Amino acid sequence: MLVLTKAVLAMMIGFIIAVLFGLFLIPLLKKINFKQSESTYLQKTHKSKAGTPTMGGIIFILPTILTIFILLFMGKIEFSDNLLIVLFVFISYGLLGFIDDFLIIKRGNNIGLTEVQKLIGQILIAIVFFFIYMKSGASSTIEIHTFNVTINLGWFYFIFILFMLVASSNAVNITDGLDGLAGGLSVMAFLAFALISWNARAITGTEDIAILCFVLVGSILGFLVYNTHPAKVFMGDTGSLALGATLASVAIITKHELTFIVVSGVFIFETLVSIIQIISMVAFRRKVFLMTPFHHHLEKLGWDERDIVKLFWVIGLILSMMAITFGVWI
Repeated sequence: MLVLTKAVLAMMIGFIIAVLFGLFLIPLLKKINFKQSESTYLQKTHKSKAGTPTMGGIIFILPTILTIFILLFMGKIEFSDNLLIVLFVFISYGLLGFIDDFLIIKRGNNIGLTEVQKLIGQILIAIVFFFIYMKSGASSTIEIHTFNVTINLGWFYFIFILFMLVASSNAVNITDGLDGLAGGLSVMAFLAFALISWNARAITGTEDIAILCFVLVGSILGFLVYNTHPAKVFMGDTGSLALGATLASVAIITKHELTFIVVSGVFIFETLVSIIQIISMVAFRRKVFLMTPFHHHLEKLGWDERDIVKLFWVIGLILSMMAITFGVWI
């Protein structure tokens, strides 16, 4: 009962602070003209979204950080190396996304950091994460908990962690293209890993990481108050890079890297579709899909934006329930 109470309170605090924060931040973003630039690749139905404030990821990033520090100060959660690592990833990738969003706004177009610059930033943060994580006493193994199998990757574990953090941050970024899509999927993914983290009692600090995930769930729900159709604010790279990398870091620390693949199924699918399209265009100069990511392909087919979001949410919920079942129960 105490676990349930902690979880509910964590989500409630995150939700309330995020909603209140959004009430002040969105008008401020409009006032200082931090608005989404119109892209030539936008769907016709997206033309009306030009001018919508971006950098909305701040609405759930700052409340989450504030709540965690309040809980630490009050002694409700304990400080640990693992909690520090997750917060480092959350803040660092958020700052990287913030720089990208700021440059886009400053230049008045959709060109922020170059792909190479963004990739270098993501890799550097991932390298720092790896060294802090290994210094805390972590092992270079991945575990298949359902079958009680442990695989030692040795030096390849370094490459594996880099790939997870960079790929996950980009995957959420790619999926963030419709009102509420990435935010709603992130709520389900972090809720799944909150429960999985709480169950990983053999690893130091995972109960506190679970609290962080619950707070983040509440904060994202607060953000969705303003981000569901029609969106009053977009999360931007500030939010999407932070969410993707943090989700991967939680999966790594709790030794549920393979469960992460299930939880992030929609994000991974959206990324694979985009990769297939790029390969096809480069190799054969032909499109496999009308437009990528896949949610834009469905729009081109005549699907309503809200129906696409609801479909992806349902798929994300099913995948998260499967992950919880295998990660916690079985």
